[in-house]
Amino acid sequence: MAPTSTPRAPEPNNIKKPRRPTCFYVLALMAFLLITLSLLLLFSHLSGALNHTSRIPSNPTSWHRYVRASPGHVVHPATVLEGSSMGKVLNHQGLISGDEPTVLVRDSRTDKVPSVVIDFGINTVGILSIEFAGAEGAGDSLPGLRLAFSETLEHLSDNSDFTRSYNARKGSPEHLTGGTDQVAVETAPYTWTNQLGCQRDNQRVCSDGLHGFRYLRISLDALDADAPFTAPQGRVSISSVSLRLSAFLGTPDTFTGWFECSDEDLTQWWFDGVYTNDLCTDIFRANDTEPRDAVAQGLLGKWVLHDAPKRDRDPYVGDLAVAGLTTFMSHNTSDAVVNVLADLADHQRADGWIPPASIFQYTLRLFDYPLWWVVCTYDYVLHTGDLAYLDKYYPNMAATLDDYYPPLMDKSTGLVVKPGGYGDYAFLPRSGPVTYYNVLYVHALRRATLLARHRGSDYDADAERWESRATELSAAVNAHNFDAGAGAFFDGTCGSGGEYCATHAQDGNSIAIVGGVADAERAESILKYWASAASREWGNSFYDNNALGGDFGERTYAFISYFEIVARFETAGMVGSAFEEMRRLWGYMAARDPGVTFWEGTGDSYNSDSFKSRSHGWSTGVVPLLSRYVLGVAPTSPGFETWSVKPRTGDDDVSWARGEVPVPGGGEGIRVWWEKVEGRGFEMGVQVPDGLGEGKIAVPVEGRAIVRVNGEVVWDGAEDGSGRVGKRKRTAIATGDGYVEFEASGGKTRVSVGYAREL
Repeated sequence: MAPTSTPRAPEPNNIKKPRRPTCFYVLALMAFLLITLSLLLLFSHLSGALNHTSRIPSNPTSWHRYVRASPGHVVHPATVLEGSSMGKVLNHQGLISGDEPTVLVRDSRTDKVPSVVIDFGINTVGILSIEFAGAEGAGDSLPGLRLAFSETLEHLSDNSDFTRSYNARKGSPEHLTGGTDQVAVETAPYTWTNQLGCQRDNQRVCSDGLHGFRYLRISLDALDADAPFTAPQGRVSISSVSLRLSAFLGTPDTFTGWFECSDEDLTQWWFDGVYTNDLCTDIFRANDTEPRDAVAQGLLGKWVLHDAPKRDRDPYVGDLAVAGLTTFMSHNTSDAVVNVLADLADHQRADGWIPPASIFQYTLRLFDYPLWWVVCTYDYVLHTGDLAYLDKYYPNMAATLDDYYPPLMDKSTGLVVKPGGYGDYAFLPRSGPVTYYNVLYVHALRRATLLARHRGSDYDADAERWESRATELSAAVNAHNFDAGAGAFFDGTCGSGGEYCATHAQDGNSIAIVGGVADAERAESILKYWASAASREWGNSFYDNNALGGDFGERTYAFISYFEIVARFETAGMVGSAFEEMRRLWGYMAARDPGVTFWEGTGDSYNSDSFKSRSHGWSTGVVPLLSRYVLGVAPTSPGFETWSVKPRTGDDDVSWARGEVPVPGGGEGIRVWWEKVEGRGFEMGVQVPDGLGEGKIAVPVEGRAIVRVNGEVVWDGAEDGSGRVGKRKRTAIATGDGYVEFEASGGKTRVSVGYAREL
């Protein structure tokens, strides 16, 4: 059969092939370039982002711009408020411009009182000076000035929002003024300095001296009681006004720790918290301290952390539970903490009770503050490594835990009951087995247990006893005080019947989580309940309703909110809510007068009177929260002998952070930077000073991630959970909360987390 087709003969070599179109080569070139670019991108991705820090400022001093302190100890006003002048005031801006004096004129006492309001632009504290260019009186009388100080415009009036005499008993030597500081202005030019005391006869033309304030009203007026030395008319020329800062001056060169992140508000609030705390850090002086028998001879001339710049200028140990941490994170001023702790321990009562402050000669009866002394002692020793202090005051700690509180435990429930006549940080009318007192006792017992174990085997009996008591007390709180209906702990009981009040408190529920009383399930339940029941514009209220009294369901204390936010950072799945509450609480204060400094408490009714402080150290918890949880650095044994770095980054809350946490020794602290890199994972650098012991570093992982430490793969996210890869120098483990943890020591550590599916 003939074939159906005949093979084609080969083409002669001299026959030309058809040319391919030009677009073919263009497409080939584009394909080549695309493949090359893809390979470059893949290489870049595979190499991680160890060198990718473009979103983090490259300037190592970029954080200096957030510091609020004045350049020096002499502080000048920022402006004279427009429209604030009343009566006859000539050249009212002369106080700022310095061109010509500002002149207040009052020809007759029937004329309107001339006055001007000076704004220092920020809360400050210290001794005021006025440079007078001259004055003219009425007859033999000198013209009088009234000085009224205020932290806010809302409470600025003819009288100060607070002055030292307000806390002094009327008729006592400490009660000098009725609400304003008075000046009898001399006729010749001179500089007047506001010192505590009187210009005439030790009882007329008097001033309280030091003030904490932002606004100052100066009025040409006099008190009837000061006649005939002063008169409410005349002419006064003022060249300038200034203040000599009495508190710690926290300029950039004094910072031993700092913080910066992608959220500029959070960064600024960190430094605002430090500034607030700096205003509270001052020398203990008899002339400007709380006048109600609070002069502590052992503290005179020493640095302390006062309750606030303007009011209750006495060191309270409960405040130190937050203010002390702010100190440790920011400046080398830990003496201001230990001086207070030691002084209060030196005044411990025979039954083990430690006074809260020197007020009323160390007799103010607060029930919770001895426990805060234990907690503050733990924080101080861990951050400073001051073992000499621990050795000296360990017996005081043991006496508090073993002698004072156990006799107050109800035998039928195993819970502590507050005796009559004692208050707490807010002087609340609580009764029965209050959750807050019991869980704070647990918290203190467990902190003391860690200190005892650090001291060695000779103290094992103490550690075992305290841990056992903490365990038993925790079980009792859970058995008796938990409200299953609300998913939170009751506050306490009401009335004589012993029934639990239908109210729950932020303090007890938060510290139940922080102190390990509440398990993970109850912790989540509590925090979800509190977010729904207590959320307010100005933060989370410290009670869920007003059942116990007053405005409790509308009042917020940043002091207690700090512990709630700690609980959120430490509870799986709650980090986002921690950031949300921080922004709501500190954002509310930062956006309102006086700005910058943080308040004793928030809430419309709570702040309706002028007595409350708008600059308070116990409200500076944003500082330790950001340093300890967002940056992630914490000591785990005294003096950072062991330490940890575990940043809580949130979902879309913060994309990068960097900063430094001080360690003992006065040199560099632990420095950390971390960054989320979209599509790549997470990168972090940790620099630990030589001389510190080993620590643990934990990094967030998602899915099957690969973790590299200094270029070495230490975790591959294996499905069996081992994560082991060949022979490694480091041991990495999954902690069960979305983190991989490994051990580290001094020097620099670079960590890169990528996704296994992409790597």
